[in-house]
Amino acid sequence: MALMPKRTKYRKVMRGRVKGFATRGNKVAFGDFGLQSMDAGWITGRQLEAGRIAAARIAGGQGKIWIRVFPHKPVSGKPAETRMGTGKGEVEYWAAVVKPGTVLFEIGGLPEDRAKVALKRVAHKMPIKVKMVRRLPTT
Repeated sequence: MALMPKRTKYRKVMRGRVKGFATRGNKVAFGDFGLQSMDAGWITGRQLEAGRIAAARIAGGQGKIWIRVFPHKPVSGKPAETRMGTGKGEVEYWAAVVKPGTVLFEIGGLPEDRAKVALKRVAHKMPIKVKMVRRLPTT
């Protein structure tokens, strides 16, 4: 089931634009390895779910996977060949707004080679350019 909020204050929102770099959620916090975005964009709930399933298959019941973003933004659309006017379209899907530097997925409890394979599979599902990062050693 694709991720979406249980309830929202407003049904529809304006598109807005994604500016700047991520200052929060830009470091690996929970697992050992992470998938960090290099571009700005929207990631749909279905794409996040596809990435989760791809990582879980490689993990094979071992380790743990964290999804660090959540699709809060409702994206509306109007049907094809509809005349102008008659208001804003209905919500088609939910998207997570992602800035460059945001950590999207984290994986822990797996050896590096398997974690690398799992995150590579997730990267294929993402609509933006991503890179694998590792947790910084704490002093």
